[in-house]
Amino acid sequence: MQETISNTNVSPSKLYRLIGVSYKEFEPHEKHKANINECYRLYIIMDGGGRLVLDGCGFQLERGKCFICEPGATIVSEVGKNGLIIYELIFEILYIERDAQASLKIDAGSLFPCTGEVVCNPFSQCLEWVETLYGFSILDTSDELAYLDQQICFQQLLRHILKQNLTISYTQSSRNAVEATIDRLCREYRNEWSVGQLADLADIGRSQYSRLFKEITGQVPLQYLSGIRIDQAKHLLQVTGDRLSDIALNAGFGDEFYFNRRFKKSVGISPGQYRRHYREEIRVFAPFLEDFLVTLGVTPILQCSISKWGKQSYLGLDHIPAIEISDKYAAQLPIKPDFILVDSGFQDKWDYHLFEEQAPLYKMSNEGEDWRETLRTMADLIGRGKSVKVVDIISKYEQKADAARKKLRAIQHQTTVFLRVSANGILLYGGPEKSYTGPVLYKDLEMTPHPLVKQLTNCTRTAELTPELLAQLDADNLFVTFEITEHEKREFYATSLWQSLPAVRHNRVFEVDFLSWMNYGILAHGMKIDDVLRALA
Repeated sequence: MQETISNTNVSPSKLYRLIGVSYKEFEPHEKHKANINECYRLYIIMDGGGRLVLDGCGFQLERGKCFICEPGATIVSEVGKNGLIIYELIFEILYIERDAQASLKIDAGSLFPCTGEVVCNPFSQCLEWVETLYGFSILDTSDELAYLDQQICFQQLLRHILKQNLTISYTQSSRNAVEATIDRLCREYRNEWSVGQLADLADIGRSQYSRLFKEITGQVPLQYLSGIRIDQAKHLLQVTGDRLSDIALNAGFGDEFYFNRRFKKSVGISPGQYRRHYREEIRVFAPFLEDFLVTLGVTPILQCSISKWGKQSYLGLDHIPAIEISDKYAAQLPIKPDFILVDSGFQDKWDYHLFEEQAPLYKMSNEGEDWRETLRTMADLIGRGKSVKVVDIISKYEQKADAARKKLRAIQHQTTVFLRVSANGILLYGGPEKSYTGPVLYKDLEMTPHPLVKQLTNCTRTAELTPELLAQLDADNLFVTFEITEHEKREFYATSLWQSLPAVRHNRVFEVDFLSWMNYGILAHGMKIDDVLRALA
């Protein structure tokens, strides 16, 4: 007979052997001093509660939780007020060496892949296996098949635990691998990359790689890489006099034409214009964004004025020419700016195409509520070192909001709303995520919105208040601004419905400036905080 033995190396194997199963009940507040574990122990919490400390790491004990303790671990436990009921399984690892003369030994150095608190869901399935194992343990029999069935049942339980917890470990490992490729992209952004190459580096599938990448960065891989390259190009445009073709190459773009196209699409202006903004004082017109310009230390060459509202007088720009913008009409500018900025809502209310014919125009993509991003974008586009001011501006605003929040703490439980009254009706302004006022009142100052705010505005900025709804407005505090004449205002105040409101009866109505409260700017938000403090603190 001819015997063939494969020379292929076979990895050593582990065998998990159940030693014993116990069902234990502990009295309330029973304590167990530290003891050194000699074997692996699996604890299944059936009922009650308490605290388990494994090698200094504390865990809460409650029904449905499972724990694995390795040999040599120091175990301290304390039972809660309702007692504690557990199953305890003791097991060991047998290490099988595969060679010409196979041997089997206990290996204390061979670790179980997961210890501490482990996932074992659904708990009902885990419990079924454990109760079966306990049933085997109390049988007084030497039946070899019964013993084998017990061990098979134990292997099923461990496989169930390993499958769930190793999947968790694998997911974390995959995430770490993706994060490593992100770090590499940041260092080697000039190289040509594909999603397939990056997925191969992480040693995971392409679709899973893209999903994890987006979870981590919020962007797909090549979009993120383009952002790195754009940021590098911005830096080079600011600090060097290199030709655009050299900057394109240095930032990882194939050629100057492609670089120009990608830069304009991403930033909103051309590389050359971006560079000029960092080298020269530019003349800016930013209708309804003047608040941000003043905050950044930039004086606009023009300011907007609305026929029925006037200028934003709180900005102190009386010496700056005002251009009136009426409904759906953008005026011919008397002075040609170098640059025009408009917010995302401008195009919904006014025709900006006439502006586009007069100067390069940038349209903000983010919503007005995200004033921090608006500030960052404007500082970057305007140049001249304005970006370095942004962190300090935001920090000072947040300090102001924090100080105001502390002063208002005693009345934050009172319900507060903001109303805008015009000839067309009454608008109730939205909650902490929407509108000019909600993020300041309900997020920055942590005031309590009246239930109608959430009920009516939900995910919108405003809701119209009918007389029936206004009658339900029993808020503690009313902030209100008007778009009507003084005569119309007096008539409104005199109506029986208005006079019936609790805030009116208790003299808790506070009239505020229209233009500063109908604005997303940092200065306007600061004025809202001042107004609230004067009224309520």
